[in-house]
Amino acid sequence: MATGASTAKLAVVLIDARKGVITQTKRHSFIVSLLGIQQVVVAINKMDLVDYSEEVFARIRKDFEEFSREMDFEDIYFIPLSALKGDNVVNPSSNTPWYTDEPLLPRLEKVPVHKGENFTDFRYPVQYVNRPTLDFRGFSGTVASGAIHRGDKIQVLPSRRETTVQEIVTADGSLDSAFAGQAVTLVLSDEVDISSGDMLVHPHNPPQVRSLFEAVTVWMSESPLHPGTPVLLRHCGRTIKARVDSLVYAVNVNTLEKEEANSLPLNGIGRIRLSTTQPIYIDPFSKNPQTGAFIIIDPLHHGTVAAGMVLEGKSFDDTGDESLEAHVQRREFFWETGLVTQKKRHARYGHRGKTVLCIGTDRGLKRDIARALEKYLFSAGFAPYYLGMSNIKGGLDSDVQDASFNRDEHIRRLGELSRILTDAGLIFITPLDLVHAYDLKQMRHLAAPHEFFVISCGDTPLPRKEINLILPEDISVDKAVIRIYEQLKEEDILPEYTI
Repeated sequence: MATGASTAKLAVVLIDARKGVITQTKRHSFIVSLLGIQQVVVAINKMDLVDYSEEVFARIRKDFEEFSREMDFEDIYFIPLSALKGDNVVNPSSNTPWYTDEPLLPRLEKVPVHKGENFTDFRYPVQYVNRPTLDFRGFSGTVASGAIHRGDKIQVLPSRRETTVQEIVTADGSLDSAFAGQAVTLVLSDEVDISSGDMLVHPHNPPQVRSLFEAVTVWMSESPLHPGTPVLLRHCGRTIKARVDSLVYAVNVNTLEKEEANSLPLNGIGRIRLSTTQPIYIDPFSKNPQTGAFIIIDPLHHGTVAAGMVLEGKSFDDTGDESLEAHVQRREFFWETGLVTQKKRHARYGHRGKTVLCIGTDRGLKRDIARALEKYLFSAGFAPYYLGMSNIKGGLDSDVQDASFNRDEHIRRLGELSRILTDAGLIFITPLDLVHAYDLKQMRHLAAPHEFFVISCGDTPLPRKEINLILPEDISVDKAVIRIYEQLKEEDILPEYTI
């Protein structure tokens, strides 16, 4: 399913009206989200077996909307239908008078599809060195992404030799330009040593050349994936020996929470760290699906056992040189301080540096509370600073695509930013959407030695022990600010005498 959907621009999620949203529905929807498919049609089938009940349709719609809240879908369309009897497949059905939207096929024809080809990043994996005669030498392949023009300067990977495109040859004659998806043969102006598996790119816009990277994988073998497993990696026409160094975490498809795991079972989804025997030329999947996707092959029976998508940024293992603790220790060892000590900052501001994290399902409420808290503390003479997530995504994280698994990189950068701002003695206040225990653990370590003060505005998947203060969803902003202030005093973050 993951391999087939990797080139899709729209997904139809089929749900049995009798069973509703089940684990398979959640797994397939999550994979759709991982692949960056933003247009989804949820077809609730077999409505004839539930007497075309509007209540059943509404319940399934509510369940799916609640589950998909954490996914990156742009539009979701819900359609009740009976494939057996043709209800709402092509024409509106008289059996569902309460459904006034379009049937399935007309809806599919009108759904706007925004996900186009990548015409920016030129990537050309060489598949074949074409030498039909002594006087002709070209390099055949398919333009994976971007565009190439006659006369363009290109760079050959891995040699990094540069040359220019003399001619773009096809079976129908020469072209001035070639674009993503076109199969062509490039003739170069210089004699350059190029083999099958090399990649041609623009010198000013190369991919990452890596032998160690992280990816999200969908495991498709009955034999579980264990760290240390040797595999073959198939990427852009090359087959390379590789090893799964570690399983960073697995994803619970029912709750979408990240969980520590020692293995990945059949149909399991998780984040892994891979090392290859030769460097490969990759882009994050969210930026370039053509060079960000790969498959994993079992070296014994040569069957495909997993599909993978390259991720941005890095994560940390629990142990070893790549552990989060080791990273923080190295960072703190090299941390350069000025001549103003923490003690002096504490005396000036009247409080310690602290990160106040506002979480909860009501995005507007937690944002309003966070902003009002900043104003209240500032008026009282403290040094608070509010930073909205849109500011971070549009600035510090502007180079990170807004996709499900790239959220790990957002979390990592937020943790590092928290360390800097609290070291300056500020009370750093920020709202955060959809935080899980794994995310909070990462941020707490990265912000060390300073601590987090976590406020939950309503329900949250976090364990109670991780939360400093739970506010009811119907609380007013003014009352919430007073409650938070009192709790900050109680935990000795703010002094009693200031207000």
